[in-house]
Amino acid sequence: MVGWRNPRSRERLISRTARVVNRLLFYFFLGIFIFFCLAPFYWLFVTSLKSNSTLFVNPPLLFPNPIYTRNYVTAFEGRPFARNIFNSFVVAGLSTAFNLAVGSLCAYALARLRFKGKQIILTIVLAVSMFPGIAVVAPLYLWLSNLHLINTQPALILPYVTFSLPLCIWILTAFFQELPAELEEAAKVDGATPMQAFLRIIVPLAAPGVFTCAILVFIYAWNEFLFARTFMSRETSYTVTVALQMFQGMGEELLPWGQITAASVIVTLPLVILVLVFQQRIISGLTAGAVKG
Repeated sequence: MVGWRNPRSRERLISRTARVVNRLLFYFFLGIFIFFCLAPFYWLFVTSLKSNSTLFVNPPLLFPNPIYTRNYVTAFEGRPFARNIFNSFVVAGLSTAFNLAVGSLCAYALARLRFKGKQIILTIVLAVSMFPGIAVVAPLYLWLSNLHLINTQPALILPYVTFSLPLCIWILTAFFQELPAELEEAAKVDGATPMQAFLRIIVPLAAPGVFTCAILVFIYAWNEFLFARTFMSRETSYTVTVALQMFQGMGEELLPWGQITAASVIVTLPLVILVLVFQQRIISGLTAGAVKG
């Protein structure tokens, strides 16, 4: 009772109680958030392991019994799904490579060179990234058709690079601005050319930003649907996002949900592995370039 009457003891007790309550509330709402984020993916995976006889049972099974893996085989039967996955890897990989090659040089120039209108250029670059893709689908289709690029991978790589390059430039510009210019000066004293200093010193030091740009561009190119659906009309030219749409209405049932969910798991798996492997670089890349100095 004496301790409770002491104002300082009472304040410490209230403070500890408030911290405990805040922590409990934080973990409670965090748990709800994680549940709503992961529940669809769990249900997608569970559905992919169900047979046709257990897909629509009531109440639904939270875990398939027995486990039915045939959906992962039939997803590749009667359609070029493996070729579609290969197309997505090629398009996303080349888009990422071109973005890093062009974006790193542009960002380095904007970070190091002093000239009038630099901020205007950065603003224009940011504005381009906000331009809706649907507004340029028709002119892009006509342009690519005149160049005979429809149903080819360059028809997707060109718009993917165009729309993802601004974000890459902005992220890398922030990283290059943080690096001291004395690094290049020391490299010049040692006899290195500007390009050698850039490739051997600046790029390795900006590795978190480079990895962040690479992963963001790869995910964007892998998940993109609008351009892929518009510029590709042959089934063998589809990327995985368009190929998933083509699963509807195929097979014995009107909607083969087992095959659709199995294909969705296969398509999602590369992105999950990519993020899990490079999660530390993604976090450091998104935070390190956010604050100068």
